[in-house]
Amino acid sequence: MEQRTLGTTGMKTSVLGFGAMNLGAWGNVDQADANQLVGEALDAGITLFDTADIYSGGESETLLGKALGNRRDEIVLATKARNTMDQHPLAGGASRRYLTKALDASLRRLGTDYIDLYQIHRPDWDTSLEETLGALTDFQRAGKIRNFGSSTFPAHTIVEGQWIAKERGLSRFMTEQISYSIFQRAVEADVLPLAQQFGMGILIWSPLANGWLAGKIKRDQPVTAHRANLAGGEFDLSTPEAQRKLDIVDGLTSIAADLGISLPELALAFVKTHPAVSTVLIGPRTPEHLRQNLRAADITLDDATLDRIDALTQPGTDVAPQDRYEVPVPAVADTRLRRR
Repeated sequence: MEQRTLGTTGMKTSVLGFGAMNLGAWGNVDQADANQLVGEALDAGITLFDTADIYSGGESETLLGKALGNRRDEIVLATKARNTMDQHPLAGGASRRYLTKALDASLRRLGTDYIDLYQIHRPDWDTSLEETLGALTDFQRAGKIRNFGSSTFPAHTIVEGQWIAKERGLSRFMTEQISYSIFQRAVEADVLPLAQQFGMGILIWSPLANGWLAGKIKRDQPVTAHRANLAGGEFDLSTPEAQRKLDIVDGLTSIAADLGISLPELALAFVKTHPAVSTVLIGPRTPEHLRQNLRAADITLDDATLDRIDALTQPGTDVAPQDRYEVPVPAVADTRLRRR
């Protein structure tokens, strides 16, 4: 499988990475299933495995660590922290206090003494980036993590993080993990160019747009996609946004048929085409899903095909901006801050 460099970290990763969100209760994947999925992914040449402490309440990390077993050192192991898994008032966020506790817990669940890429899962508007970067730099110097990155950070926060690191003599965010798909292309206008400018690696999550590009959502049929159980409102087919998505899916299905590939293969090949992208995370729940997704690693889209896709979804824009799983900026979300 094609290998790429994860930004300027020096770490080589496969163009497709294994996203472990579905390991555990969220995807109904137990240890035996996880062992099979992870084993097949390793044998296929996947070298980056990404999870998060919040996935299935920590179960994903536990299952992944056990499934990797003595092959852990063959791969780039990535996990994330920031979201709370309990209701304790001091839980969650990107403060030094919480991240210290979260990192140690992730190391225990994963059964390892270091993490290759530790990521802040979302911005924490209540904690200064200087405090977060200071804590992450100390974790790195202690050998608990090799590199660290951000996930779903807006462009202005990415720039702020790079500036603070430079000014304060701290290590910097080396990667950004974002949602990017044929349906969600706004990051082409800011985050992806910024990543190239700062030499950051880009990891992609939800390349199949929460299942919309998996080829299973049909007109006038009940939505049975697994992700609909986690994000039900997005799959109300009566909305104008959903109807537009269905129209686009029809057009994409036609393009895929002309190429002799499936819709998911087209969607994955599109995302990995962007020069800023280091790794595209796939989240299979079954061996069949894994094998189908792996076929996209060898597909290259020509300019004519990319132009046909651009005609369906405008570059640099989202089909449905409300679908983004972002933490709203307080200055906009809090009426007290924007109207006082």
